[in-house]
Amino acid sequence: MSDETRLPSLSAGNAAPMEQRDHDGKPLYRNAVVASWCRAEDDPEVVEFSFSSEEPVERYFGMEVLSHDPGAMNMARLNSGAAPWLWNHNPDVVLGGVEKAWQGSDGRGMVRTRWSPNTKSEGSDEWKVRQNWEAGIIRNVSFMYSIDAPLDLKSREGVALVTAFTPMEVSTVSIPADATVGQGRAIGDTAAPAADPTQPPIDPMELTIDIEAVKAQAAADERSRVASITALCREHKADDLAQGLIERGATESEAMKDVLAAIGKRAKQPAQPIAAAAQPIAGGSADIGLTDKEARNFSFLRAMRAQLFPNERAFQEEAAFEREASKAAAQRMGMSPKGILIPNDVLSRSLTAGQASAAGDLIFTDARPGSFIELLRKRNFLTGLGVTILAGLTGPVGIPKQTGASQVYWKGEGVAAAESEQSVGQVTMTLKEMSAWTRFSRSLMLQSSIDVETFVRNDLVTVMALEQARVALYGLGSSSQPEGLKLTTGINTKDFAANQPTYAELVDMETQVAADDADIGTMGYVTNATTYGGFKTTEKAANTAQFVLEPGGTVNSYGVVRSNQVETGDVFFGVWSQLVLGLFGAVDLQVNPYSEDKEGNIRVVAHQAIDYAVRHPQAFCRGNNTL
Repeated sequence: MSDETRLPSLSAGNAAPMEQRDHDGKPLYRNAVVASWCRAEDDPEVVEFSFSSEEPVERYFGMEVLSHDPGAMNMARLNSGAAPWLWNHNPDVVLGGVEKAWQGSDGRGMVRTRWSPNTKSEGSDEWKVRQNWEAGIIRNVSFMYSIDAPLDLKSREGVALVTAFTPMEVSTVSIPADATVGQGRAIGDTAAPAADPTQPPIDPMELTIDIEAVKAQAAADERSRVASITALCREHKADDLAQGLIERGATESEAMKDVLAAIGKRAKQPAQPIAAAAQPIAGGSADIGLTDKEARNFSFLRAMRAQLFPNERAFQEEAAFEREASKAAAQRMGMSPKGILIPNDVLSRSLTAGQASAAGDLIFTDARPGSFIELLRKRNFLTGLGVTILAGLTGPVGIPKQTGASQVYWKGEGVAAAESEQSVGQVTMTLKEMSAWTRFSRSLMLQSSIDVETFVRNDLVTVMALEQARVALYGLGSSSQPEGLKLTTGINTKDFAANQPTYAELVDMETQVAADDADIGTMGYVTNATTYGGFKTTEKAANTAQFVLEPGGTVNSYGVVRSNQVETGDVFFGVWSQLVLGLFGAVDLQVNPYSEDKEGNIRVVAHQAIDYAVRHPQAFCRGNNTL
């Protein structure tokens, strides 16, 4: 690292002009260019670099040199833990904090800084600066300081020597040395003050820092840290960790790691067996207790990049949250993923319509995500029906089912009662794995756009959710597929007289379920858009102007869901809570950069194991005119 080179006129500036602490109490700034910097070996969030030297700088009052003799630089502020690391001296854009300051063996001022958690928030100003810093694009630093003693004008010929000064903050800055930006100017001024020949030269010394303001800012920062850690621990039921994290001075990022680790340990506790199961279900749920905000912030793109570039520290650091969440899910499930596990918390908040098919047009300068043309997809009919979900399964599951009741007998006095027993059976589920894969270009994977993240997330999650819904109705029960309702033995059927069912036929579907004593929960109809449209035009009875689809969107007083996943002519009716979806583990996301390396493409594969079971087949009825 070297300070700015001496310029023949007023020297270097930056976005917040370097300034002389003059009689108005304004601070001074100095620029330097970072020749090299390093991370601390024990912590990738820590960086060290030099920020000051004895290089002469031309002020409007003459050449100035900061003495780096022992004791000249007061490092108390930098070593207090309250000094920030800023962007362009802007107190609203905090890159991190200064942990330690010292003078190196060559006499230069050195700092050890820690990145703020804000630099991990993709798309934020802090995040952008960190990307450019680590890529070597931004290499300029500056620091603000006050002069604490009168200038020494005699020790070095032609130079005003600053014998005592206090650095107050360090900044990464965007604009390097620039002869058009003067030093010794007040904030907002556009020119150096003109010399007044009738007045003596300005003596810009003997001013002090506003210690009270510094203390107030430090107190505010500490209150914010304590509040954030307290809220984080309370949200994840880890209140016992809060006090220790606060007392040891942990950052919000460090606190998050400890909380996720605690969640993972908590997940190792033996899972409570489901009361109705024939055997305990091994493992635990892949839901690790993420908040809505945390689930939204889980980035598929960062997770993929971490797998794609395992030796790139920057990508590994970016995906720290995703890797911690995957680790917690794996611990909770008692499994070792081949890629990165996507916790159920994330998936349950991502089952929305996808964004698009081809992603090339997502990378453009004038991004307008609101105008992006989405792919037309079939509607997921399972959403909102109340299907029962058993998550966290890791092996075959048997759900006991009573198939017969005891008998009641009449007997005479003194006659022994006949013996009777209940009969029981079992509904089983075994894992059946489905995979969804897609390809992305290498350049797309390196993007950080919110649109690209949304595209990747929704495309993978949505296609898997839609296939889960399809096999719920039409799974073959063979070829590694679950068995769907259509082929389930024992469900009721109704043979319609024509393609479009009549109101009486739809009522009869309900009657069959009720006649089997299976009307034991909330019921509803599911059909496709064509049949649903017929409900709007088919009268319940001739010339009554009362149609099958009733005001409020009901049929026979029951809700109706339409989806083109339902095949032509089919109408399903039933108690949908009697349909059980078993999720074996979490989605395992794997990245393959080699399959199409010549084309520059990357294949991404998502694996999920599921199965369906029907508690009471009599609780459902399928209608069609081709039964």
